[in-house]
Amino acid sequence: MPSAEELISMRDALLRARASGTRSVTFSDGRKVEYMTGAELAAAITDLERRIAAAASARPGSVRFSTNKGF
Repeated sequence: MPSAEELISMRDALLRARASGTRSVTFSDGRKVEYMTGAELAAAITDLERRIAAAASARPGSVRFSTNKGF
């Protein structure tokens, strides 16, 4: 899974493409994606924003408890 920083850079590239009116996006890793409609581009942006929010609120993988008998 990409890091939060990578997801943010992908979202920013999509937002720039949407603002300029183009439907083709080349990402920093060299991938080129062409979206057929503006709705498809908007859905990709929404998905990235959801994934960024999930990455920002990630929970720790484990919880450690410490107990004693109180003596």
